[in-house]
Amino acid sequence: MPKAIKCNSLQDVRDNIDRLDGVIIPLLAERIQYVLQAAQFKETRADVRIPPRIEFIVDRVRKFAEEEGMDPDMAESIYRHIMEESIAREEIRWDDINE
Repeated sequence: MPKAIKCNSLQDVRDNIDRLDGVIIPLLAERIQYVLQAAQFKETRADVRIPPRIEFIVDRVRKFAEEEGMDPDMAESIYRHIMEESIAREEIRWDDINE
């Protein structure tokens, strides 16, 4: 995975952040598509939130963050938010499928 390059101006910093946002957003969009597909395989609405799975993901993300030199607490916070948003949308999808 490439590391951040040294920027020579604030515009360089902004350009690189914008470039990364163009990579991150499509990946998040793909992730949520998989989350929404998961709803069809869950027998009950309660099965949408699986605490052991959440903690498994958090543990993995913290490890990945450490390997990349990122603050693991920050990575965990970001991912917990992503997962809460994902769960909320998966619950809606589960309701739509099972009406």
